[in-house]
Amino acid sequence: MRKALLAFSLFLGSIPAISQTQTISGIVWESANGKKQPLVGVNVYWMGTTSGVVTDAEGRYDIDRVDQRDTLIFSYVGYQSDTIAVREQTPLDVTLSGEKTLQEVVVSGSSTQIDRLSPIQTEVLTARTLAKAACCNLSESFETNASVSVSYADAVTGARQIQMLGLSGNYIQTNVENIPTIRGLSTTFGLNYIPGTWVSSIDIGKGVGSVVNGYEGMLGQINVELQKPDARERVYVNAYANSFGRVEANLNLSKPLTEKWSVGFLGHGSALQNQLDQNNDGFMDLPLYNQYNGVVRAKYASERFMTQFGIKALTEDREGGQLKRETSSAGPRYTFTNATKRIEFFSKTATLYPEKPYKGLGLVLNALYHDQNSQFGFIPYTGRQQSLYGNLIYQSIIDNTNHSIKTGISYLLDDYHERYRDTTLTRTESVPGIFGEYTYKYLEKLTAVVGARLDFHNLFGTQFNPRVHLKYDLNTSMSLRASAGRGFRTPNALAENYGYLVSSRAVFFADRLKPEISWNYGLSLTNDFSLFGQKATFIVDYYRTDFQNQLIVDNDHPRELYFYNLNGARSYSNSFQAELNYHPIKRMEVKLAYRLFDVKQSMGMPFGENVLLPRMMISRDRLLFNAGYALPYDKWKFDFTVQWNGPRRIPYLREGYEHESYQNMPTDLSPSFYNINAQVTKTFRTWDAYLGGENLGGFRQTAPIVGAENPFGRDFDAAGRAWGPITGRMIYVGFRYKLKR
Repeated sequence: MRKALLAFSLFLGSIPAISQTQTISGIVWESANGKKQPLVGVNVYWMGTTSGVVTDAEGRYDIDRVDQRDTLIFSYVGYQSDTIAVREQTPLDVTLSGEKTLQEVVVSGSSTQIDRLSPIQTEVLTARTLAKAACCNLSESFETNASVSVSYADAVTGARQIQMLGLSGNYIQTNVENIPTIRGLSTTFGLNYIPGTWVSSIDIGKGVGSVVNGYEGMLGQINVELQKPDARERVYVNAYANSFGRVEANLNLSKPLTEKWSVGFLGHGSALQNQLDQNNDGFMDLPLYNQYNGVVRAKYASERFMTQFGIKALTEDREGGQLKRETSSAGPRYTFTNATKRIEFFSKTATLYPEKPYKGLGLVLNALYHDQNSQFGFIPYTGRQQSLYGNLIYQSIIDNTNHSIKTGISYLLDDYHERYRDTTLTRTESVPGIFGEYTYKYLEKLTAVVGARLDFHNLFGTQFNPRVHLKYDLNTSMSLRASAGRGFRTPNALAENYGYLVSSRAVFFADRLKPEISWNYGLSLTNDFSLFGQKATFIVDYYRTDFQNQLIVDNDHPRELYFYNLNGARSYSNSFQAELNYHPIKRMEVKLAYRLFDVKQSMGMPFGENVLLPRMMISRDRLLFNAGYALPYDKWKFDFTVQWNGPRRIPYLREGYEHESYQNMPTDLSPSFYNINAQVTKTFRTWDAYLGGENLGGFRQTAPIVGAENPFGRDFDAAGRAWGPITGRMIYVGFRYKLKR
């Protein structure tokens, strides 16, 4: 259950309300044909402030009192706003009516919402969105999202990578409940380590992130909220199977022990043991694997103190490469194997002030051990990461709630040890930091956030990262946002380019790698309006990222992989996106989005060249269409998604290649392709059954592996030209069982 942006929350949305003595709770309903249904995405806020929340997938809200405020406003496009004087802090249910100008009451809540209060352009994927597809893990949770795209990194390992604003997921700060999670060595398979059924919501923020969360959010931030120990669903079971042979089971448990204590368990097990070779190249299209993953945690909540703590553990084994043979007469078999063991301890603690709900002190702690051992043919790779993270945050106001501050200190310790062939990469990063953020609010029109970080890096010196975010409401239905700021990160060359190791390429580090530094600038406009008497939302945004330094990954040369620094040359990304969300009829949602990327980087510096070329594997154009329809009370739900991906640059891989000859190469672009997904869900009182399919058009790349007939030869490459789907049509079935309190 998502608790959005409480005024005093130090965990930026991840801490639920703590007691009825300071929190107003309730459900917002719509009345349709004499029946009430919960309304999702309603803005609930105190009059004269921007302190508010958004109702969750069940129409529920929890909002904390603001001093000297006693009037709540309930606002939702297509409905008449309701203003209620709050006399007592008791459950308060509200029923909204459709606007008189509309022919009928519109659909009860969208599956995707824009956070109306945040100055950062933030899209919230609710549980309703995640249910549109199987969502077996985080990498499969963005199929209906226009901002984030996901693809396989190569044709053997099964590793997935995300892209946003024209750049890879390495530049996105991906947190789980505001704890940095998918980073370092987990960049390779980390998207597969967060089961979709554990997720209650996903916040996708575009542009440079808040300084409170760290210095690594260079062009965006994704925060995943997990199911809580005090969730209303005390038992949640999910089972899944698909036509490729993959099976999965998930179990979520929550249990209140006392009025203040609750405990929870999130469990996951999945496997694929069926060898699949649809393109008949002798290689498994998907690796065989087993994964066991679990979280145990507890929560304590009182009037003045709150804490959550727990432990996560994961073990996964993968095996890919050539198909298993009954005899060894055909010579040695090329295999890829990977064994990962990961354990993590986390805690989040807050001191609260009921008499001053705008004030608070919070502490986030996390400790991680990640061990990974891989084999690429005869070549081993080993990786180990040990990390500590701490973030102490203080929040208060200056004079009144129009002026608020967040300040604190942070500490990040990373110890890495990687070895591949004769290359050993070790480093220990110790980074204490301080930060401050000031927020100014003018009436209900303007919100300005100005922040800065000062981080003292033991290897790369002091780093100063300023950031600013602005939000201006042009009217009650139109908002303009702007952002600018600096980001900084240390790249992990091997882990972030893991797929290229499934090849015969020799790896070269042309110079000592430096940290990546970028500036990001963005503008976005959100407009809610009525189209043919029905609710519609139009969003348009533009973001630009300029790199002062960047890790260049050069795989244009056959049999060689080069890593080198940008060294003062040019590298940039321009991203434009336009998206329309519309409810043409009752209980129907339609999304249409277009995305345009202009992404270029200078290449060839170690070879005496400096040529600005399109970035590899980035489609310039992308179209997305999604339609969903539900019968009354969601008894049946139907979802359909089509994505069109435009051509992208791929390595030419010719002898004697020079970057300066790029303009004369006729066949360096992949073809465009469509991807079609659909799902039907039948809802019963306590459980759902679903049937769906992915890549229903059956499109797949016929020869993603170069030199597959001789994997120990000098030309073997499983990643260099893997640009599209490796597998064809896939059908899946599953069920969800929910037992609420």
